[in-house]
Amino acid sequence: MNKLIFILILGCVLPFSHTNSQHNNQASRKVKVFITSKNTNDRISEKEDLAFNHYPQPEEDEAVVFIDDSKTFQTYLGMGGAFTDASAETFYKLPKNIQEQIIKAYFDPIDGIGYNLGRISIHSCDFSSSSFTYVKENDKELTSFSITHDLAFRIPFIKQAQEKSNNGITFFASPWSPPAWMKTNNNMLRGGKLKPEMSQTWANYYIKFVNEYEKRGIPIWGLTVQNEPMSPQRWESCTFTAEEERDFVKNYLGPTLWKNNLKRVKLMIWDHNRGLIYQRAKVVYED
Repeated sequence: MNKLIFILILGCVLPFSHTNSQHNNQASRKVKVFITSKNTNDRISEKEDLAFNHYPQPEEDEAVVFIDDSKTFQTYLGMGGAFTDASAETFYKLPKNIQEQIIKAYFDPIDGIGYNLGRISIHSCDFSSSSFTYVKENDKELTSFSITHDLAFRIPFIKQAQEKSNNGITFFASPWSPPAWMKTNNNMLRGGKLKPEMSQTWANYYIKFVNEYEKRGIPIWGLTVQNEPMSPQRWESCTFTAEEERDFVKNYLGPTLWKNNLKRVKLMIWDHNRGLIYQRAKVVYED
């Protein structure tokens, strides 16, 4: 037998049909509905509760998804945004009272939307005021590594968000490009590739980043190997084929995390559009 649940997607109400033989008690079950809709005043606005109803046969042109709530798959980790240099620098140009309103609106778990995921770029990205890295030119040993740049705006911004969220934010970090001297095009911009002989140095760079941020009380839950690894943009970018990304994780980044007591850090591949996710994952998981 069928029961009907209305689920709101991007401002549209679609019928979702749920097949379950035990439907007699469904009248007592309610569904909460929230809506955000363009050109209206609805912004995560709660609407009237809906109830389950018997729904034996949808019309042919109705959009229907069959749900079996006895089966579960992915876990929903959370929702959030990126702590970029652009957002941090803009934030600190605002009056204090506006800063407080923004922090509350985004990160307060009760009176705001409660963002609980945060992405941090490893040195500069396309939302930075300029291109920069954490080391001096050709410092293969990374002895000059310093996140002093981030202490001006980005890290204070993150710390305010942490405080407002009651330390409820899960952080992951992503590089847009290795330093220019580690790349085949000798440029942080416009694509290029990681020089093979720089693979271990670049893996060590991630470790330095994680350790320095965690010294400041910002725990790093995960890393993505490369932002948009198939997109040679005019800003910070670096391309990896699926095989190159696989081998960098297998031979360098993964072992380096383990050797540095960071095996708890999650590694994510194919930080890019979902269209090629099957092919990218197939190459990695077949190894």
